[in-house]
Amino acid sequence: MRGARVKHRQLSWIAVFLTLVLLPSPSRAAAPLGAGSSAREIQGRTLPNGMKILVWPDHDIPNVAVYDWFHVGSRNERPGITGLSHFFEHMMFNGSEHYPPGSFDRLMEQNGGSTNAFTSEDVTCYQDWFPRSILDLVFRLEADRICCLSFDPKKVESERQVVYSERRTSVDNDNESLLDEQVQAAAYVGHPYHNPVIGWPGDIERWTIDDLRAYFKVHYAPNNATMIVVGDVTPEEVFRLAEHYFGPIPAVPQPKDRVTQEPPQVGERRVSIRKFGQTPLLEMAFHTGAADDKEAEARDLMVDILGSGESSRLYRRLVDQDRVAIGVSAYVNPEGFDPGLLKISVTVAPDKMLAGAETALLDELSKLAATGPTEQELRKAKNGALAGYWRELKTINFKAEVLGAFEVLHGDYRKLFTAPERYERVTRAEIQSLARKTFEEKNRTVGTLVPKKEEVGR
Repeated sequence: MRGARVKHRQLSWIAVFLTLVLLPSPSRAAAPLGAGSSAREIQGRTLPNGMKILVWPDHDIPNVAVYDWFHVGSRNERPGITGLSHFFEHMMFNGSEHYPPGSFDRLMEQNGGSTNAFTSEDVTCYQDWFPRSILDLVFRLEADRICCLSFDPKKVESERQVVYSERRTSVDNDNESLLDEQVQAAAYVGHPYHNPVIGWPGDIERWTIDDLRAYFKVHYAPNNATMIVVGDVTPEEVFRLAEHYFGPIPAVPQPKDRVTQEPPQVGERRVSIRKFGQTPLLEMAFHTGAADDKEAEARDLMVDILGSGESSRLYRRLVDQDRVAIGVSAYVNPEGFDPGLLKISVTVAPDKMLAGAETALLDELSKLAATGPTEQELRKAKNGALAGYWRELKTINFKAEVLGAFEVLHGDYRKLFTAPERYERVTRAEIQSLARKTFEEKNRTVGTLVPKKEEVGR
């Protein structure tokens, strides 16, 4: 299901390098850091209506990847219409003026292409992968659903039920996601990151077509979009097609960014859930920085050291040594325009107590804050980042994803090509300082889920 790509637990964009590849790649790691030559291959243009386009030619194979980034996510929603950003992830495939419902996917598949989408707290992105022979068709399809999306009441109600069903499956009936949603809601009291990307149930039930039209008109304007095109193309042909198909779509004045700044947390917050399940769950969330802050690389490496793989600190302590858990992970969510959360998720062993897992977790976080990582831990994390960086930049899909992420979330795509240098500069002392600041008691929100027996007759 396309909607299942909603980013309930979105990983850090740069941390993708860390989580995809954890083993060092000596030949790549030894290469000169940075990729200036690749950066010079990219050309950009902003149309008169404000739509930004970046093109990265790659002629290795006759394929193209297009990522259409709209600068809208749950961060832009207000009480009463939460979940609308994710809802449009569904509606954008349900017909437009010149293409009836189902046409987009059908035409793409008939011509050897595929499509998907994802929604986060900060952005909504539509992805197309296809042979270069249908480049013109893809631009026609994309432009038509931006200028002329259909709001058929029957389709709206049908997709409302699909989204509601998705929420029940992916959140309400998924203990880990349910706990995560409650922890995030408790950690944020003022900022709209408090709201789930998929929306609160009461809002999903009550959206109106007027709400949809108003939201779409503002946020799906060309001056709120960044298109990334990577593959067997030339910048000239992409700009020509963009001007032809997207140029006539008028810009729309964008509202001022007046998102409430989250106040500093002044004490630990706790959430406790009792629900049918097989294993106890523990989650801790700590306020941390935004995607483009100066500590981004140190934070990513710290997350890797703590929770990436079976050689990570938390896995060795909680799973191997104390045997209080059967799984543990660390990640940043959301990693976007505003300060996010560093989250640690623990699946407690069925025969162990939550208190024991919490004690061991806090002890390990205190150790990192007290002494910092070892030189070996830091080198391993850097090797993983570098190996993932070089390996994944070989594919047009990943190029399109990270190029867009750096341009939209980090403010400048050129930062992508200096990422290896920034990772190399991170020191043990910087990670220790970040750990001290992050893992303060007053900065944490703790969530627990205690399994209870299923009710008789259920």
